[in-house]
Amino acid sequence: MRRDGLRVAIESWNQCNEVGEEAPNMGSPRMADCFDVKYHRRHKEIKLLHKVHEWQNNLGISSIPHDHHIITNKSVDLYAAWKEVYLGSKCEVIDHPKPWQFWMIMLKSGNMDTLAAMCPENGIKAKPFPQTTKFPCFGKGCMNMPSMYHNYTKVYHNNNENEKKVIMKGSFYGSWDLDINGEDVLQAVDMNDTSYYSVTWEKEVGKGSWVFHNLLKTSSKYPWLMLYLRSDATTGFSGGYHYQTRGMSKIVPKSPHFKVRFKLDIKQGGDSKSQFYLLDMGSCWKNKGKPCNGDVTSDVTRYSEMIINPEAEARCKPDKLDECPPYHTFANGTRVHRTDTTRFPYDAYHIYCAPGNAKHLEQPVKTCDPYSNPQPQEILQILPHPVWAEYGYPTKKGEGWVGDPRTWELDVGRLSQSLYFYQDPGTKPVERHWPSIDLGTEIYISENGQVAEWTVSDFDIIIPKHAY
Repeated sequence: MRRDGLRVAIESWNQCNEVGEEAPNMGSPRMADCFDVKYHRRHKEIKLLHKVHEWQNNLGISSIPHDHHIITNKSVDLYAAWKEVYLGSKCEVIDHPKPWQFWMIMLKSGNMDTLAAMCPENGIKAKPFPQTTKFPCFGKGCMNMPSMYHNYTKVYHNNNENEKKVIMKGSFYGSWDLDINGEDVLQAVDMNDTSYYSVTWEKEVGKGSWVFHNLLKTSSKYPWLMLYLRSDATTGFSGGYHYQTRGMSKIVPKSPHFKVRFKLDIKQGGDSKSQFYLLDMGSCWKNKGKPCNGDVTSDVTRYSEMIINPEAEARCKPDKLDECPPYHTFANGTRVHRTDTTRFPYDAYHIYCAPGNAKHLEQPVKTCDPYSNPQPQEILQILPHPVWAEYGYPTKKGEGWVGDPRTWELDVGRLSQSLYFYQDPGTKPVERHWPSIDLGTEIYISENGQVAEWTVSDFDIIIPKHAY
């Protein structure tokens, strides 16, 4: 993040990590702001050499030029996947040992129209079923993509007498409320009951890190929204996707040999329903331990997330074992079963849910939401607790929350090696690779419009050479 030339992109998804339908006049929900910096030292000026043009950011099924022969996909879902790879080719930086493309800003809405049956159930085509409170939807069209507006990164001169700076700054912003457009979207953050998001990046030329300022606002129509900054793998499947993606991680982190360092300053938390992830790691492997290959019926997305919001409570309890992983492994390697009420750290776990296609689950168990990924998923959410101290994670509620900005260095590799994830009995333990490392918030079905706001800078994944 200390490189002056920036590579950043944005993507948006519906509940099942698909597009479904493009927002009017917005094209496919993928955009990028990628540039190199040309320095004119004699004149003390710089010029930004942008790699992606506005017409490329606006490409979509609804706006394909008739003579644009390289586009052949008819599906908006496949088109979005193609567009991400295409923008990645425009942004790509040739580097050793692999090229890299961009930081990815991810947007997602949890709205789901159960009557439309757009989302598969554990990777298999679902049947319509009556709407429930578990899945918000205001009616037909509730799974729409948001508007996407873009301020290309520009150079600004701060010529104050006491301090002269050259600043680079750009942003993406928009709303899921599509009746608000143009300049009015900028006012949505202050409008009653209106959704909004914005991500602004800023850096002083030649100094410090890029600072990403993030803001997410829910509304009664869109009460379940997500905004993350992701470092995804440069090739292959990133966490939660079933097609090729692009990203920043030239070397995919592997347990137990990697750390993640970043500075996080949470300005507004998003209230009690904000599952703010200090860090979220995503991977994919089949229940037999084989790598994922795009077969959504047998691939399984695996997630582990540390929720830093102090209002999040442990749902794993001695009398609710179905919310707990079967085992906890301490940092010294000691493993305890969830029925060991004297030693199992129940308060360290928010929830555990198992993959819906697993055939040998230990009872009692809850399986994960079968609709919110293209394939089945397994989720382990942890909370601040002393058992995570050796890994650099928060040990008590409130650490790193609003008013307590911190620079974190987390031993994510060691932690991710010790966490419980399901595999079929008798299969070789999988080598755990993590093609997605991200942080941000998931505001989960808020009762009223809530605002979360935070900045991230100095984000770095540290991998020793012997682990390449």
